[in-house]
Amino acid sequence: MNYLIDTHALIWYIQASDKLIQNVATTLEDTENTLYFSIASLWEIAIKLGLEKLKLDNSFHDLEELLKSLSIEILPITFADTETYLCLPLHHRDPFDRILIAQAMNRSLSIITADSAFDAYAVERLWL
Repeated sequence: MNYLIDTHALIWYIQASDKLIQNVATTLEDTENTLYFSIASLWEIAIKLGLEKLKLDNSFHDLEELLKSLSIEILPITFADTETYLCLPLHHRDPFDRILIAQAMNRSLSIITADSAFDAYAVERLWL
């Protein structure tokens, strides 16, 4: 399967948080799956680190190598993603989550997230 990982899911995974449920950890560790992490999520992390609203166990700089070691591809934002974003109903107001929704819709990706607000959109959400 192909999955787009929401920001909090990746942070919980790499920091071994008990908030991450076991089936999500298993999915992230299954080498048969193709995993993506949006450049928007990296931007969100950078913003929150700069505002001191987030603390990582490792440095932000180490995140790129960590993603590579986990075989997680960084997903760029395309013009088509912004067009889809523009057309999304406002069920979810978080701009970072909305671009993830657009990216997932455009690429037929399931989203790994605990955020049930994603269920209002035509995307499959993994968090059971």
